[in-house]
Amino acid sequence: MRYIIGIDTGGTCTDAVLMETETGTIVATSKQPTTHSNLAEGTAHALSALLESSKVAVDTIDKVAVSSTLATNSVVENKGARVALLVIGYVKHFKLPVKAIVFIKGGHNFQGVEEEELDLDYLVNIVDGLRGEVDAYGVCSAMSIKNPAHELVAEKAISMLDPKPVFCSHQVSSIAGMQQRAATAGLHATLMPIMDKYVNGVQDAMQQKQLNCPMVVVAGNCDLVESAHIVHHAGLTVASGPACTAHFGALQSREQSLVIDVGGTTTDIAMIENGAPLMSKDGCQVGAWRTHIEAVDMHTGGIGGDSHVRVDKDGQLHIGPIRVEPISMCSMVPATTDWLGLEDASKIVFPCNGENQPGELLQFLFDHGPATPEQIAQATKYTGVTLQGQLKKLEQKQHIFECGFTPTDALHVLGKINIGDTKRAVEAATILGSLLDISAEEFSQRVLSQTQELIENMTLDYIVQHYWGKSLTNFISSRNSHPVLGVNFSLKIPLIGIGAAAREILPGVAKKLGTTVVFPDYCEVGNAVGAAHLARGAAV
Repeated sequence: MRYIIGIDTGGTCTDAVLMETETGTIVATSKQPTTHSNLAEGTAHALSALLESSKVAVDTIDKVAVSSTLATNSVVENKGARVALLVIGYVKHFKLPVKAIVFIKGGHNFQGVEEEELDLDYLVNIVDGLRGEVDAYGVCSAMSIKNPAHELVAEKAISMLDPKPVFCSHQVSSIAGMQQRAATAGLHATLMPIMDKYVNGVQDAMQQKQLNCPMVVVAGNCDLVESAHIVHHAGLTVASGPACTAHFGALQSREQSLVIDVGGTTTDIAMIENGAPLMSKDGCQVGAWRTHIEAVDMHTGGIGGDSHVRVDKDGQLHIGPIRVEPISMCSMVPATTDWLGLEDASKIVFPCNGENQPGELLQFLFDHGPATPEQIAQATKYTGVTLQGQLKKLEQKQHIFECGFTPTDALHVLGKINIGDTKRAVEAATILGSLLDISAEEFSQRVLSQTQELIENMTLDYIVQHYWGKSLTNFISSRNSHPVLGVNFSLKIPLIGIGAAAREILPGVAKKLGTTVVFPDYCEVGNAVGAAHLARGAAV
């Protein structure tokens, strides 16, 4: 018999399945923690579990198909490479979540004729000032789909001044629409280092297990891309995980339905019609990025099992979009009575890499040990936005990780799951509940209810955007607290649940929406199954 391995790397867990190629039968499954500081480690553990439980010889495995929500997560959490976006020949300014957007004279018209000479001197000065501040560049010139000359000149100039990756819009988009083409180029640049690290991590794990078969990466439109080409086209993976989510859902039913994947960092929603995922007509949107990248019609939000839960000084509860290590799952966390509290005391920062790297903040953590942002602010020169920026940079470089209370901890307190240290979760919930004058159980129930409400609101906003092309996020999220108007919605189609936390969270969402939810076999590793099935379809 011949086999295919499907792997899905999420922000919390790395899932893997072993599938028999001819029949599509799942032979073995594995779920292991994602090791962000060394992706090869968690992937190797997942592969080991598959091979040991199945006793399958490595030379009978023909392909490894991988998907990942790491790219999607990094967009939602505003992580990834620091990118400078150079926009040539476009006067109307716009915003994108990059380090800098610079507008430069130049560009061509609809016939591909130069409309204004490229201001090369200004470009050189800009790049000279950005060196050391960015990791990659995106370049988008007016009507470069007709004549890419100015993008090519800019790419050459940048490479001579600052030899870092440059992504030109004409290479990644052939559709008119300046802002979307700029976003597409910028997104490729943003995700390049993340995908480079991911591909190398999986390949290292494969080498450890003597797997010499080809590796392919699932793109957001369900296509398979050879690993050798995916890094320079990293933006294609921004909906990789959701593509596998949608494909797994499509395997379950030909009826119209919504597939909802509740992951650790994000929740992904896609629609199924006639046994196939719907595709986005004009390119996908994730967070603030509206792009020309072909992908499944999906919606991603920063809410999941490991979303950071915090209480502000006004007694308001906030969940997400940042992911933290759940207190119940972190064996190194100090006693919560020593640090847990409001706002900047709601999470604790651990040093994990780069001990001899320069920087006051990192040195403080190595000398002092784990500390909250509040404690760091008291001991260093960093406060407020500056502190958050420094922590973000250190996390991007894998020098720190953060731990705090999450919906996963709330599920432990409520007795719905028992995969970590319930005692630690109860202690934390007791402290946070006391800030609101409620018990640990009441606090945890409030966290669970608010998590369900956030996913319900995401689902409604996805439906509204899909059918009417408008987002009603503000209205939907505030409808229950409106002093005059009361609005309830119901769904006429069922939900299909995927993800480790889905069984505990989605029934409440389905109830709120007046519909039903089903959990197919292997739904806990559904994205890995989807990746393997896509590879099997290509093979047979």
